[in-house]
Amino acid sequence: MAFSTKTSGPMSEINVTPLVDVMLVLLIIFMITAPVLAHKIQVDLPQPNPNVVNPPTPLDPIHLKIDPSGAFYWNDTPVDELGLKAQLAVIAQQTNQPEIQIAADDAAAYQYVARVLADAKSYNLTKIGFTEGN
Repeated sequence: MAFSTKTSGPMSEINVTPLVDVMLVLLIIFMITAPVLAHKIQVDLPQPNPNVVNPPTPLDPIHLKIDPSGAFYWNDTPVDELGLKAQLAVIAQQTNQPEIQIAADDAAAYQYVARVLADAKSYNLTKIGFTEGN
């Protein structure tokens, strides 16, 4: 099979010279910018305090359940609102306060949850979480 040197139609060959030129330019650009991207940045990270021998162990959370009628259960023990305030006052006196996890029933009115949150705020309790109610 012989190839003729006459070209009567369009050429179907790719001209690789411009492709090589573009690839060399990209290679040079990447060679110049790569050292800039690898530059080290000094970051001041916090260091552990050597004076603290043992960090305080987290306490078991307190589970406060609110049922649909507005009754409170402190770790599955029924408690009225005055008893709840007394329990919150006891926790407020502790230096390492446990987390209070509130589990309000889906049918419970928001006013009961708001009352508990207001009481906790009045005693400056900050570790309060919410769990799924029954």
